[in-house]
Amino acid sequence: MKLSDFDYNLPEALIAQEPARERDQARLMVIDRRSGSIRHALFNALHQFLCEGDALVVNNSRVIPARLMAKKSTGGRMEVLLLSCANSGTPRQQSWEVLLRPGKGLRSGMTLWFAEGCEARVGERISEKKWFLDFTVSLPFDEFLEKQGVTPLPPYIKRREEQARSLPDRERYQTIYARVPGSVAAPTAGLHFTPAVLTALQTMGIPMVQVTLHVGYGTFSPIEAEQVEDHRMEIEGYEISRDAAAIINHAKRAVAVGTTSARTLETAADEQGLVRSGRASTGLFIYPGYRFKRVGALLTNFHLPKSTLYLLVCTFGGPELIREAYRQAIEESYRFYSYGDCMLIL
Repeated sequence: MKLSDFDYNLPEALIAQEPARERDQARLMVIDRRSGSIRHALFNALHQFLCEGDALVVNNSRVIPARLMAKKSTGGRMEVLLLSCANSGTPRQQSWEVLLRPGKGLRSGMTLWFAEGCEARVGERISEKKWFLDFTVSLPFDEFLEKQGVTPLPPYIKRREEQARSLPDRERYQTIYARVPGSVAAPTAGLHFTPAVLTALQTMGIPMVQVTLHVGYGTFSPIEAEQVEDHRMEIEGYEISRDAAAIINHAKRAVAVGTTSARTLETAADEQGLVRSGRASTGLFIYPGYRFKRVGALLTNFHLPKSTLYLLVCTFGGPELIREAYRQAIEESYRFYSYGDCMLIL
């Protein structure tokens, strides 16, 4: 299967640089897979398209301020992106898997310096861009991140350095139900929810079920293989509680909020569609030919061409129908990507 079959042209002006003024005022495209119909609404009308017996499955992972700036002993600047904690150690000593840029001249044993007397020793190299970094900080690590870290926005959202530290992005690039710190990217389909939207769903008897999948840097990584089947996903950790699994399995339809919730459900489901509770990891790559076992509806944003996210959506909705939906979205000036509008595929 050729990756080029999943390309499309997007005018740069449609890449959302800011979120909607009100979360639930984003536009909502509603796609019916059976009839092929495409309707247009606002997100605050979501409850009109769901029904009793549905269970809304959301990812409650919280984005950490994972982007840090450091200095080398030569005075040169280095950008650090935290990926995952390899060893929690003590509150003031932790080891992390990180991306380091620029990578030229880096070697194990080097020391990087941060503000407030904090430092990190470059450890073992994991891959071309990934390293282990051993931090020694003068205050608890969580406080160090809150003071020195920056929200790691996707590269297509442009910010000047002083803007990157702004509180609006730290608050808006986060779902209102984010609870468990660990992601370096937001599960963006959930950014549109407000208490009023959730209340309207609960009034209809539609529960919100929380699972956790910590979104890694792989969500930004392009597919480099010419053949889709040759691509390998980054491994990400997830957790589903017993109570969450019970509610999902009892529901007539699981409505996955975002591709991360969808991948979590599909990884944890057996061939009969029953979801197992527990803590595990997934490298599930969903592309056309895959048969969904548990996800019955999908709420998702509009994704980059030739991305793993776009392929997942094409798999769920059907490539032809999704291509038509994207064509209409461009024609109707929908806003694309993380801070953009969304679609509900039924």
